[in-house]
Amino acid sequence: MTIYNLDYLFNPKSVAVLGASEKPGSIGSALIQNMIQAGYAGYLLPVNPKYETIYGHKSLTSVTKAQTEIDLAVIATPMSTVPDLVDECVHAGVKAAIIISAGGKETGAEGQKMEERILERARKGKLRILGPNCLGIICPDNSLNASFAAHTPEVGKLAFISQSGAICTSMLDLSLQEKMGFRYFISIGSMLDIDFGDLIDYVGSDPQVESILLYIESLTNIRKFMSAARGVSRVKPIVIIKSGKSPIGAKAASSHTGAMAGEDIVYDTAFKRAGAVRVNSIGDFFRCAELLSKQRHPRGPRMVVLTNSGGPGVMAVDALYEYGLEASTLSKETIGKLDKVLPQHWSRGNPIDILGDATAKRYVQAVNCLDPKEMDGLLIIMNPQAMTDPAQVAEELTTALTSKSFPILTSWMGGRGVEKGIEIFNNARIPTYATPEDAIKSFMYLHNYAKNLQKLTEIPAKAPRKLSFDRERAKELVKTGLSRKSGLLTEAESKELIQAYGIPVNRTETAASEDDAVRVAQDMGYPLAMKLLSLDITHKTDAGGVHLYLRNQDEVRSAYGQIMQSAHAYDPKADILGVTIQPMVLRPDLELLLGAKKDENFGPVLLFGMGGIFAEVLEDRNLALPPLNHLLASRLIRGTKVSRLLDGFRNRPGADMPLLEESIIRLAHLVVDFPEVVELDMNPLVIDGGKPLAIDARAVIRPSQVASPQHLVISPYPSQYVYDKVITESSLEVAIRPIQPEDASYLVELFQTLSPTSIYYRFFRPLKTLPSDMLARFTQVDYDREMALVAFSRDEGKDRLVGVARVTGHIDGQKGEFAILVGDPWQGQGVGEELLKRCLDIVRDMHMEEVWGLVLPSNTGMLKLGDKLGFQKKRLPHEGVYELTKELRSGL
Repeated sequence: MTIYNLDYLFNPKSVAVLGASEKPGSIGSALIQNMIQAGYAGYLLPVNPKYETIYGHKSLTSVTKAQTEIDLAVIATPMSTVPDLVDECVHAGVKAAIIISAGGKETGAEGQKMEERILERARKGKLRILGPNCLGIICPDNSLNASFAAHTPEVGKLAFISQSGAICTSMLDLSLQEKMGFRYFISIGSMLDIDFGDLIDYVGSDPQVESILLYIESLTNIRKFMSAARGVSRVKPIVIIKSGKSPIGAKAASSHTGAMAGEDIVYDTAFKRAGAVRVNSIGDFFRCAELLSKQRHPRGPRMVVLTNSGGPGVMAVDALYEYGLEASTLSKETIGKLDKVLPQHWSRGNPIDILGDATAKRYVQAVNCLDPKEMDGLLIIMNPQAMTDPAQVAEELTTALTSKSFPILTSWMGGRGVEKGIEIFNNARIPTYATPEDAIKSFMYLHNYAKNLQKLTEIPAKAPRKLSFDRERAKELVKTGLSRKSGLLTEAESKELIQAYGIPVNRTETAASEDDAVRVAQDMGYPLAMKLLSLDITHKTDAGGVHLYLRNQDEVRSAYGQIMQSAHAYDPKADILGVTIQPMVLRPDLELLLGAKKDENFGPVLLFGMGGIFAEVLEDRNLALPPLNHLLASRLIRGTKVSRLLDGFRNRPGADMPLLEESIIRLAHLVVDFPEVVELDMNPLVIDGGKPLAIDARAVIRPSQVASPQHLVISPYPSQYVYDKVITESSLEVAIRPIQPEDASYLVELFQTLSPTSIYYRFFRPLKTLPSDMLARFTQVDYDREMALVAFSRDEGKDRLVGVARVTGHIDGQKGEFAILVGDPWQGQGVGEELLKRCLDIVRDMHMEEVWGLVLPSNTGMLKLGDKLGFQKKRLPHEGVYELTKELRSGL
């Protein structure tokens, strides 16, 4: 349901507390007192038939007895009573509810059924539910504390969302000590209805939110989560801590939330793909929260360390290198400035050691000498000395640091002697850390966000060539696997499957007898490899089922007999089909592993790494979520150590990287098209003469509960909307298809055909070029949320982009904004009309209900097109534009 009715949750004009009480120590009492003490200015309605008044407010017997509309209900009664209370809320027209009560699915099957009844009744009235089993929410800016937490935090720019009430209370305590401010403080509970995806969409669209913190135990509706996180992380950092990393931890998370936790490395992969930053400990999480709440985000990895003690300064620089950051190099000019204000024996480099007798004045003078162009962050260290007052240094630094344009972190090392200085920094919203390493680690995590953002907006090159696949042959082989109880394909069938998608394999023939084997060998030539062919024995080597370097007919006969004998001894009941025979690849450049596995939560996951006998020993691997392009395939490869060898090493030749990337992309297409493929291994996939070649393959096929592409957590390219031949009203022939990231260069070429007037009509401002971030935004589309179509014309043997139309969905999923851009040479030929009509058809299928756009009065061509397509036109005099609106439910 996305963000529907969430405004009533976070900005309610009236709140009913069901289960409100004056009983000391009760949740009902804490809830109503928190609402009062926070200064909530709306209508507060306690609901409890046992009371006439509660803390001075008239108590209702039921929400249905209220004399005013209720936006939000907070329910804190036994879980067995909640379904009936939800019924009453629906009857009373309540828009949102927070269910504090525990006893749902985390308790087992009966609790699960209870939650199902609650959700069924809530949906009848479009009632949104947060929880159950949650602490509640706090919105300090609205003076709303609809929780049973002990305190209300300060107003700030952070949004904090947690599945754990304990983490909530700990963060709240820390925030009061460290003076951290929040815009939203949310305990999400069991996610019966409102989930992480909904909340990321909502808080991410709030311009007052600068950063988002998530404590996650499990995820539901992962595709929605990925879509929301990928969209929001482009404009503000998302920092995540995910529990359940170990098998024992995952089990604990499951029992606590009633949801199964997935394999941790897949979560890592998903968070990176979403552009989020994952931290490894609760301490790191809290420290990142402090930095995010108080300082700007780092622009790069360079840091200056300023210290009054050499040892901690050197340790700080060591930590910079350990975490992949850089110690800034000071220019001659900066060193010259420092020479004028520092003692003769200062360190004359970074770390800047201003010596143990440093005064507050010396600290301030050193800071004022620094050049912001040479650094991305500053760490100031204070080690207590007899000659230095930590509080005085902190006091004078806070004044000097207020105008600085880079992130500033401090580490006042020690105990009671530095407490006053730390308090001064906290009051001035300057983050403080117990050790320099803690400070640098927090800086590293936020620098990782900047790197993730760069990857998210990186523009890939044009695809080298269009890929084609034999889907019909692949479908036949998948049916073969489905017909078998084991779901296994033989090696030969598995190779046929990947070959149908264009992945190169070495020739493989089957032989059901010794004579067959000799005949195949004579035709194929020597040396050869012979392998057992059996659906019952998957680990052929363990059964003595692999013989290599066979060089003549006698060796072939001998190998066949030995394989049969060993296999029968290994498993007398196994069905032995014969052997496979294939040419030996004598000296491959490298042995790799390429495969895919269907994860229970995330769908197909691709794996790449070192292959052969080293695959399990070295565990050099990297994972990726489909769909993929060449850029993402390259990142998958570059995330492994073996990638260094692929570039060529000493006397080893390099691999054909575009062809290897293409093999990965082809595998991604295969698992996108066929959700029935639950396992597929190519081990080894060798590099031979620089080219990839699958030497062995194994596929497992199982029935799928959903059709493609619903098994994916990232929306794939919607190839169903490709129109190869479209004739416009003016008889111009164009090809229309959804935009893709590789179209960025085409978009640049289109922009160069535009007149200043056309540019102003589209962008409402003059532009000389398309900035790279705008190019990325226009070409990297989340097809679950928006649609952009491009039209190409064939001109002198070259594809030319002639027009673009898009409908960008609002986060409510119901409305979308349209825009059209057609190159000047092709205007007036019906290109924009064809593009927009198809966009409207597509977003109608996406259940969008209304499309709108703004048009300048002088853009008469667009106004006429709006009339032709049935848009309603309204003049907005204050903005000086027309608003065109079309209801999609009424049809074209």
